[in-house]
Amino acid sequence: MDNFVFELSDEEKRYLKELAYLSIKARLEGQEIRLPGPPSEKLNEHFGAFVTLKMNGQLRGCIGHIVGDEPLTQTIIKMARAAAFEDPRFPPLAREELDKVEIEISILSPLEKVTDINKIVPGKHGLLIRKGYNSGLLLPQVATEWGWDRETFLAHTCQKAGLPLNCWQKRQTEIYWFQAVVF
Repeated sequence: MDNFVFELSDEEKRYLKELAYLSIKARLEGQEIRLPGPPSEKLNEHFGAFVTLKMNGQLRGCIGHIVGDEPLTQTIIKMARAAAFEDPRFPPLAREELDKVEIEISILSPLEKVTDINKIVPGKHGLLIRKGYNSGLLLPQVATEWGWDRETFLAHTCQKAGLPLNCWQKRQTEIYWFQAVVF
């Protein structure tokens, strides 16, 4: 997989983070989002994205959409709300938490099937493992945050899919990789 190059200006990054914040705030207040149009047409391109919420450095919600099937701005609005209110690992975000939450956005490259697991680079590649009806995805930064090597990253992605830790070694398991621009 070549390096994923999707560059955003500081203004574009600020806009997307503000969009995520305002979409959560609007849901909490029962209002519509009112924002000026995006600063560039690039933000209307179709990319998958994840929105990660953290409080005091701890995960508070993370939901994403892998496939880029609508404008990035719409994906960010939906994923921000899903991370805040629909992540089953956490209770819905409360109003008093909104100004304490840190927002991280990951814009994903298209998925590609891994043909050589030895080329997986933890911290550079994110992984999606699928076997039967089970699938699990971990973003590239997860391996870096935990200091995982390739095999540990593969094992944890299997675990996220609800599969045995060694599922990545089985022929029937599909492994995909992607890269992300994270800010």
